[in-house]
Amino acid sequence: MCGILGVVAKGPVNQLLYDGLQVLQHRGQDAAGIVTVDGNAFHMHKGGGLVRDVFRTRDMRNLLGNMGIAHVRYPTAGSASSTAEAQPFYVNSPFGIVLAHNGNLTNTDHLKEELFRQDLRHVNTGSDSEVLLNVLAHELQKNVTNHRLSKRAIFAAVEGVHRRCRGAYAVVAMISGYGLLAFRDPHGIRPLVIGCCETPKGTEYLLASESVALDTLGFELVRDVAPGEAVLVDCEGKFSSRQCAEKSSLNPCIFEYVYLARPDSVLNGTSVYETRLHMGELLADKVLRVLGDMPIDVVIPIPDTSRPSALQLAIRLGVAYREGFIKNRYIGRTFIMPGQALRKKSVRQKLNAIGMEFKGKTVLLVDDSIVRGTTSKEIVQMAREAGARKVIFASAAPPVRFPNVYGIDMPTRAELLATGRDNAEIAREIGADAVVYQDLECLIEAVRKVNPKLSQFDCSCFNGEYITGDISPEYLAEIEAARGRALQSDTGKSNSNKHLDRNLSSGKSKK
Repeated sequence: MCGILGVVAKGPVNQLLYDGLQVLQHRGQDAAGIVTVDGNAFHMHKGGGLVRDVFRTRDMRNLLGNMGIAHVRYPTAGSASSTAEAQPFYVNSPFGIVLAHNGNLTNTDHLKEELFRQDLRHVNTGSDSEVLLNVLAHELQKNVTNHRLSKRAIFAAVEGVHRRCRGAYAVVAMISGYGLLAFRDPHGIRPLVIGCCETPKGTEYLLASESVALDTLGFELVRDVAPGEAVLVDCEGKFSSRQCAEKSSLNPCIFEYVYLARPDSVLNGTSVYETRLHMGELLADKVLRVLGDMPIDVVIPIPDTSRPSALQLAIRLGVAYREGFIKNRYIGRTFIMPGQALRKKSVRQKLNAIGMEFKGKTVLLVDDSIVRGTTSKEIVQMAREAGARKVIFASAAPPVRFPNVYGIDMPTRAELLATGRDNAEIAREIGADAVVYQDLECLIEAVRKVNPKLSQFDCSCFNGEYITGDISPEYLAEIEAARGRALQSDTGKSNSNKHLDRNLSSGKSKK
């Protein structure tokens, strides 16, 4: 899960891109980057951390030009949290290309081998986004005629990307001297929307991961980029598009509607907020079936993403809805934070209970999902410490039992709370009196109630069915092994840093 933006405007785009990244900050807090183009020169600034920390006034002044792309990064399975992997990425041949990517390629190792052995291209980091950039660059090189780039060659290059790349990818890229290119994988797993703004000087275009970026920047939502489609806006602002995949079908990641997207976004013609209201209604029906006539005194959401579901659930049950937790808005999303220890520590810093809403009551806590269970366990304990008589935990999503390989950090079955446990065991693990999960059929129904045209989804983290058809048990075992090696490496670095700190404090540092 990352956030991407691409803008072609009639004036400077640096402020537009910065403001757009602020709106998409929820999609990634690890790193941020902006590249603009002025003439044939790219201007880039990127770094680790939040958008507000990466960019200073002097950085913004250097981002010249009327066209640009931007990215907020969220590291996925096996990837490093480092400035070297901050996006956009740049390659100087052919023509000079910069690229930002949301998603995850599932055949990265195979592509790296092809790039090295056949395409004679060098990949400098472990990022699949750099691999994707080099595949695009090679396909462009193959399709140019007399060293001149054309619209036909660009669309043919995207066709080549679709033939070679597997997995999920929504992409914005700039080709020096030609324009802005955007495309989406043939399965349409990760979102990408098109917006426009009419000005006295002509039409401006914005492509973004979510429609909320269009709203806040004054652009009108036109439509989604179709699965397999490529969109091109040249340096003169002329818009064109073409279907570049032999076969395509829309299979959006259903977890976007559960958690990833902001509720005020519209993805694939579907209001995220409205889907979450329906999730609450259907979850209420499940609570009644599971708990029967057990008295519930109050429904309390885990802020923020579960609020619409919790409110609608409370209305359906005829139970009081209360805000029982106050959120510190200056702490990042715990789901995104790497490492169980850091995630656990952050919960108490992030949430504080209001005692009067819990004391002596049977409380139904509602969250969007339960992934690792660390946050859920801490929250249940906080509710009990605040005086709750009973604590029931309801999830607006089904049990997460399988790794997500398309750009969400759910890499190993061992880290997922629901793997190998039934509901009673999960309740014991998080300290709740009972746990109620949404049924997958009902989750799908909640989204389709808003947009019946959506016929299929990527629900792999819930049902283990991978829409790209190339995920084998061996592949899952390898990413789990890679995850284990990465965690061991992080532990080693942490221990090494602690050892160095002790040496420094005792005057034993080495030169």
